[in-house]
Amino acid sequence: MTTLEIQRRLAALGYDPGPLDGIRGRLTIAAVKRFQTDRGLLADGIAGPLTIAALFPEPAGASAQALPWYAEAERLMGTREIAGRQHNPAIIGWARRLGLGYRDDETPWCGLFVAHCIAAALPDEALPANPLGARNWLRFGAAAPAQKGAVLVFSRPGSSWSGHVGFHAGEDATAFHVLGGNQSNAVNVARIARSRLLGARWPRSAAFARSETMRAAGGGVLSANEA
Repeated sequence: MTTLEIQRRLAALGYDPGPLDGIRGRLTIAAVKRFQTDRGLLADGIAGPLTIAALFPEPAGASAQALPWYAEAERLMGTREIAGRQHNPAIIGWARRLGLGYRDDETPWCGLFVAHCIAAALPDEALPANPLGARNWLRFGAAAPAQKGAVLVFSRPGSSWSGHVGFHAGEDATAFHVLGGNQSNAVNVARIARSRLLGARWPRSAAFARSETMRAAGGGVLSANEA
């Protein structure tokens, strides 16, 4: 989303951004802040994912929906742990390339999977400290609506500190469909109850555009304790 597109949208909604020149100047920042205040958003003048979603509630065209990190996640579907003393060299390789001290695929690797996909597709994107910890992804990127490609962070039943992390692949009335790692020991899509969602995040280095909600068929087993 360009500054000029944001200026045009603000002007159309009655928030004067000053000259429609594509420059993020003081008048444009002030207009963004007024819009954010009226929508109950943090009035910081930054057109982040939540502000963009409020400015442009209609889904964007397919050309704006390039999600290279999600494409990498889809490419890896079917990757799974090796039972016993051996470990999948692909999973161990993700950690090695990221410089993480991860040595066996018996250790939860949902955060490692997300870190690999983000780092492989967006090399300039900052990862959270200790990306192996699922809840640490609540500090990744910027807050965003739960839509395709967003990083979704979930609580884990019975625990106040552990969790699960994966990518939004779709949703139904009661659950998010999550493309993630360490789901039944593999990379696949699992249904996770909406009530477990702690937050949704979007990479700061990737353009955000509102996408059409990926509605999926309900029913099927709800994942309760990813491993």
